[in-house]
Amino acid sequence: MADLRTNFAGIRSPNPFWLASAPPTDKAYNVTRAFEAGWGGVVWKTLGEDGPPIVNVSGPRYGAIHGPDRRVIGFNNIELITDRPLDVNLREIKQVKRDWPDRAVVVSLMVPCEEEAWKRILKPVEETGCDGIELNFGCPHGMSERGMGSAVGQVPEYIEMVVRWCKANTRMPVIVKLTPNITDIRYPARAARAGGADAVSLINTITSIMQVDLERMTPAPHVDGKGTHGGFCGPAVKPIALNMVAQIARDPETRGFPISGIGGITTWRDAAEFIALGSGSVQVCTAAMTYGFRIVTEMISGLSDWMDAAGHAKLADFEGRATRNFTEWEHLNLNYVAKAVIDQDLCIKCGRCFSACEDTSHQAIAASVNGVRKFVVKDEECVGCNLCVLVCPVENCITLEHRTQGIDPRTGLPYAQPPLDWTRHPNNPTAKRAAE
Repeated sequence: MADLRTNFAGIRSPNPFWLASAPPTDKAYNVTRAFEAGWGGVVWKTLGEDGPPIVNVSGPRYGAIHGPDRRVIGFNNIELITDRPLDVNLREIKQVKRDWPDRAVVVSLMVPCEEEAWKRILKPVEETGCDGIELNFGCPHGMSERGMGSAVGQVPEYIEMVVRWCKANTRMPVIVKLTPNITDIRYPARAARAGGADAVSLINTITSIMQVDLERMTPAPHVDGKGTHGGFCGPAVKPIALNMVAQIARDPETRGFPISGIGGITTWRDAAEFIALGSGSVQVCTAAMTYGFRIVTEMISGLSDWMDAAGHAKLADFEGRATRNFTEWEHLNLNYVAKAVIDQDLCIKCGRCFSACEDTSHQAIAASVNGVRKFVVKDEECVGCNLCVLVCPVENCITLEHRTQGIDPRTGLPYAQPPLDWTRHPNNPTAKRAAE
């Protein structure tokens, strides 16, 4: 069987599946149940200073966007960091690590942006025997208004400064959890590395308003008639997370920097995609909250079976492999030609492909042939945009077929061979400026 053991920034776990810092990791009871189910590690829900108590709302804390089948595709929460006493959390972390020495136990931390505050909390956390700490620089609600969370994560200079404080005052590996609420994720990642961090994790939740209650005229979920922005997560954020992970993995200044991927991971395939784009471990929250901790058994078996079939003996065999094929648009092969093909045996003649293409695309599908209702692709009009494939309700009924030769619509001539180098093409603005 494939070897799923993970060594992430010096933190070992029997598999790459960790629970993210969130409601499921708020206490020993939950974490123990998670480890019994097979999770390889947890990031304990964010601890704060031993000072004024954190008070959460007692009304709705969560919101969701559902698909037609009531499946959760997006999740939102307005919950703050742990509201349990610091000493209780520390005692439970110590006991859990003693009981489960082979599992990764990382502790998420968030305190004011002052060196003394970080010094005060690092010592008792280190005494628990946990495997590392994760600096919560991503939380976009409640705490950010107090100058913490994403308020720090949005300023690279603050990230580097706090990381240096932590590295100077602890022996534990330091993971920096990054906020996606920023223009370019590479800059905070570079700052984390410059400060001496051992790894980054991303993405944290996205600032969002889930919906509006039109009866009460307030954002929802609402508490006593008022609503606020919260953190968006779940399957819907996966594409955003994959892009940000890949941006860091391929950036020359952070290449090779350990990444823990987070964002909408629900299946083993999701996890494999994050790993293929450079993640050394993955963290899960919404899927566990939706389906329970036992979902990890399917993730483990599915990933193991796929690796066996693909010939990957260990995670390192495919970690980051997809990153080499992630490039800028200007480097795509403009000579590559694909055309849609409709399988008439599978076609149910619903007409969705025709409507989509006729109304919003390239008018490349005929709705009838010799007076008979039949949908056929017009090759001369098809640009291979993939819209018809995406809207077709029958799997594999419409596919894109690669054509090695085609006509360049800009010239009316066959595509040049070898493939065109867009970086030198006269229509490329960069090339134009260089020529000037």
